[in-house]
Amino acid sequence: MTPSDRIATGLLTRPDGFAQLITPEGERRADPDLDRWVVDIDTEALRGLYRDMSVLRRIDSEGIALQRQGEVGLWPPLLGQEAAQVGSARALRSDDFVFGSYREHGVAWVRGIDPADVLRVWRGAASSGWNPYDYGMAVPQIIIGAQSLHATGWAMGAKWDGSDAAAVAYFGDGATSEGDVNEALVFAASFEAPVVFFCQNNGWAISEPVGLQSKQPLAQRADGFGVPGIRVDGNDVLAVLAATRVALDRARRGGGPTFIEAVTYRMGPHTTADDPKRYRTDDELADWRARDPISRVGALLAASGLDLETLEREVEVEAARAAGELRASIATMADPEPMTVFDHVYAEPHSHLDRQREQYARYLAQFDDGASGATEGGAR
Repeated sequence: MTPSDRIATGLLTRPDGFAQLITPEGERRADPDLDRWVVDIDTEALRGLYRDMSVLRRIDSEGIALQRQGEVGLWPPLLGQEAAQVGSARALRSDDFVFGSYREHGVAWVRGIDPADVLRVWRGAASSGWNPYDYGMAVPQIIIGAQSLHATGWAMGAKWDGSDAAAVAYFGDGATSEGDVNEALVFAASFEAPVVFFCQNNGWAISEPVGLQSKQPLAQRADGFGVPGIRVDGNDVLAVLAATRVALDRARRGGGPTFIEAVTYRMGPHTTADDPKRYRTDDELADWRARDPISRVGALLAASGLDLETLEREVEVEAARAAGELRASIATMADPEPMTVFDHVYAEPHSHLDRQREQYARYLAQFDDGASGATEGGAR
């Protein structure tokens, strides 16, 4: 049994219920199972992870502000989940493929996707903000849990092609109650697909607590499918990085799927249309604020002798620049022409789509004042 197999088959247990390498106070905790997976993460690498999370938090807050100001229709905040996304995404290779839900702005950032392209979708200026094949990441999936099936299918194809690339499906705790996730686990286990099921357990499926959905840790659910589960402190970027490397190594060696439960917390609303004060307490929020993923890395860096104040100033400059660029992108983000809704639906001509296009063109023509872009024949 390889080290990744041993860890990922349920032998990874801790008194506090999950694996942890950096405590909330910023102390480095030794771990005989996980330390070997992050031996390359020195002070400079930790600085990079701190930078990623800090810039990401600023971009996320700018997205919220833009929504509140009417520039964006909706925004799903990720405040508090920076470590889960950055740590896992930094474990990926360029040829791996990500299938995320609607909250993975951090994963997109790490994959090199311009935040403006993420914003474009939520503004309604595009049905998809980027070409998935350019970044190895599918566009946001709104249907809860559907991306787990897409990831499993991609992983099965990669295996049949002889590639050692892996797929990662990101979803929340609420998605584990959906049929799609359970069906994906069945297929992935049956065909030993090289896929990592990465569950960000942020405590709430909109307004329902995770304890209502599951009476045991979500990682234990995977055992019923024959899939090993790892439970990790999702606010510990180093532990998340290590756990994801374990799962990816197992996938690349032909060991099949792994389920990671990253225990974290959604500090903000489910989306900007939600009011979390209606279903959770201030005490709960304060408890999780003390476990902040960014401050603990900062404390660890400071304890190592790094000048944290200088780093914070440098990161603030970069974060402000990224947020400014995101805001400025609104000015050049043109609304799509109505008829472009039919573009890129099918790779080849499709008679049913052609008929829909013609019908929609006739409908638009009823209101045509020269701005709709539709013609009698349905083309521009």
